[in-house]
Amino acid sequence: MTYKRYTDRLPIIPADAKEHNVTCHYCIVGCGYKAYTWPLNRQGGTAPAENKFGVDLSEQQPMDTEAWYAPSMYNVVKQNGRDVHLVIKPDTNCVVNSGLGSIRGARMAENRRSDVTGTQQQRLTDPLVWRYGTWQPTTWDDALDLVARVTARFIDKDDEDDLYVSMFDHGGSAGGYENTWGTGKLYFGSMKVRNCRIHNRPAYNSEVHSSRDMGVDELNYAYADYTLTDTIMLVGANPLETQTNLFLNHMVPGMQNGAKVVIVDPRRTVSVNACEEAAGAENVLHLQPKSGTDLALFNAILTHVADQGWVDRAFIDASTFRNGIAVGEDAAHPAALGSFEDALQAVRISTADAAGICGVPEADIIKAAEWYAKPNDDGSRRKAIIAYEKGIIWGNDNYRTIGALVNLGLACGNIGREGGGVCRLGGHQEGYFRPGDGHVGRPAPYFDQILIQGGGRVHHVWACDHYKTTLNASVFKREYNRRTNMVKEAMDASAGATREQLVDAIEGAIRAGGLFSVNVDIIHSQIGQAAHVILPAVESGEMNLTSMNGERRLRLVEKYMDGPGQAMPDCLIAARLANHLERVLTEDGRAEYAAQFAGYDWQTEEDAFMDGYNSGNPEVTYERLRAMGNNGVQEPVTGFADGKLVGTPRLYTDGVFTRHGREDGKALFCLGAWRGLEAPGKAQQQANFRFLINNGRSNLNWQNWFLDQDNDFVIDRFPLPFIQINPDDAAELGVKNGDMVEVHNDVGATQAMVYLEPTARRNETFMLFGAPSGAQGNVINGGVNELILPNYKQTWANIRKIADAGPTTAKLSFKSWEVEL
Repeated sequence: MTYKRYTDRLPIIPADAKEHNVTCHYCIVGCGYKAYTWPLNRQGGTAPAENKFGVDLSEQQPMDTEAWYAPSMYNVVKQNGRDVHLVIKPDTNCVVNSGLGSIRGARMAENRRSDVTGTQQQRLTDPLVWRYGTWQPTTWDDALDLVARVTARFIDKDDEDDLYVSMFDHGGSAGGYENTWGTGKLYFGSMKVRNCRIHNRPAYNSEVHSSRDMGVDELNYAYADYTLTDTIMLVGANPLETQTNLFLNHMVPGMQNGAKVVIVDPRRTVSVNACEEAAGAENVLHLQPKSGTDLALFNAILTHVADQGWVDRAFIDASTFRNGIAVGEDAAHPAALGSFEDALQAVRISTADAAGICGVPEADIIKAAEWYAKPNDDGSRRKAIIAYEKGIIWGNDNYRTIGALVNLGLACGNIGREGGGVCRLGGHQEGYFRPGDGHVGRPAPYFDQILIQGGGRVHHVWACDHYKTTLNASVFKREYNRRTNMVKEAMDASAGATREQLVDAIEGAIRAGGLFSVNVDIIHSQIGQAAHVILPAVESGEMNLTSMNGERRLRLVEKYMDGPGQAMPDCLIAARLANHLERVLTEDGRAEYAAQFAGYDWQTEEDAFMDGYNSGNPEVTYERLRAMGNNGVQEPVTGFADGKLVGTPRLYTDGVFTRHGREDGKALFCLGAWRGLEAPGKAQQQANFRFLINNGRSNLNWQNWFLDQDNDFVIDRFPLPFIQINPDDAAELGVKNGDMVEVHNDVGATQAMVYLEPTARRNETFMLFGAPSGAQGNVINGGVNELILPNYKQTWANIRKIADAGPTTAKLSFKSWEVEL
């Protein structure tokens, strides 16, 4: 890795280097980058005409020069089968990041696979089939033939309930419109697979059902609105840590323009500290509710706003439903939806009562209401943005709590107006385009629990690792290993058998309770250890890929390098699997069913894009997106004029709300009253165990560390997941920085590295989510809300010491993250 190379000289990018548009494939912000490639035996010169920057590099460059790149931005990769230099550096002309690079995006180059520099050698290069007690490399036809033959034994026309599927629903690294269409067409078009789940939750469902049911798409503003607003409210989000350049390039300028900030988070994060530095502590209000009590807090703010007469009556009358209850509470709707008056009556709670529930001072609740909705001194309405994320999405009573935030935005007319919005901040970028999933049902099947109870015969896994990112993980892993091992033993006992005999043996093991697992990924994942067939995929930059960011900005990432070995895009893997299923079903005499798998003659990812996304958005093509560069176009695309795609900067500017599909275009309010910890088992766990085990991301580690596991820069800093703990709690437990502790409760146990943090509240900890060497999901119980949304955030456990700090952790810095900028 560059971090270990001690590089003292980097090649100059020549003037004629190929230039590719790149969107960072990590977080949802989607910063713009440029990738430059050129032959390995050449480099540019210092004269302006000899380098890509067009400047005299023999002279000292200014501090903010574009004519520079870091070692982490450089690598040597394959392009059309030949070694080439690769530089991926921030694009100063991209409005998303204005040349800023995050600790994730600015390491994209060093996280590419290279046979010259040795980076990312853990990438999968060949299809693998379990043979002779291990995974043996093979060809695509051999691997997919086995998958198709086993799968065909357990599916039939109009009956695919024995096929279980885990698949991503996002854009960015392994997603995008090409790949979600490829997998979606296979499982929802050619088949109607009902038992499926998404990469980070145990069912196939939305994370924002209530917002959509109320008529409001969860990504409805433009990032520029942060610079135009009067108040930024951050809820269950830590944007400096997880959406770095959205915070630095848009939120900070907004604060510098005078915006006040309300932060709702039980934990004091680096974002709180940074907001105080940027806006001044007097302009930042940090509300620290007891974990899971957000709903009572937001309902009290709405109650106070309404009682003070600060609502936007004209907007409510013109753009919201005015006739009582529109949708009753039922199994698909955990709260009724209707008019403002009905909602206010249902959710009404005093600021004093909410303070007692939340542990937030009543005066601060009132101040939050004032900062959000009290008119300005000149009588004009305040413009306010609410940005929320996993803290409430994966928290208590998801449907009602998100509904309460949308209630605030609608009541004050802050959706559809400049400087307003109620939006999720997001994790991955978005890139969802699939056939309808209505057959899955709502609530969707609780995939994990059904599988644990013996459901499913065949499991196709696409870019998911539930061993690291699911709840009730200890039980899930134990049962998954048991069932897949039954099939491995049958395959081992069939060494030397014909293909038909092997499939017969696999079928016998499955019918005895086993599970056949097929894993599609870019690395050998933890759940992949249980698989019987492993299929190598490529990622962003190794294919052309389209995604949109958190303000719906659609871009094309141009392919700038070859994928490793035989790896191919997910959409083409899905197409090849469909081809094999069509052939196998035809051979079996099931011609009518086989015909459903026709129409996958794609040769490139662009073919998949045209078959899918373009069919619904005919104005959008690769050629036109390429011409739009890294600024792209904000969806929905409304036309093509003067050589440019025409987009939509922000939604609902006309006051018409359409996400719910209602013909009247009226938004609905949510009648979601506070009802305590809603998911099963949470209240009992809170009563029985001492520590809240809050969880989330860190700036350095991306998601489940999938590429970071082989990056020295990351692993040297955090070789193990940390758990931040109050120093007084640590003293009582007899632990110090770097010590290993076991986190345990009634559902499982995991481990973490102690990190003392003075700002942590007593009995409240924070642990990294999704780490490979300490899965926090092991201690999360199986409790979900009515719509099978995981409650990852409300988890309680006890902590005990395992060992003193060893050589790996003793050398680390454990300085508090409270720093002056």
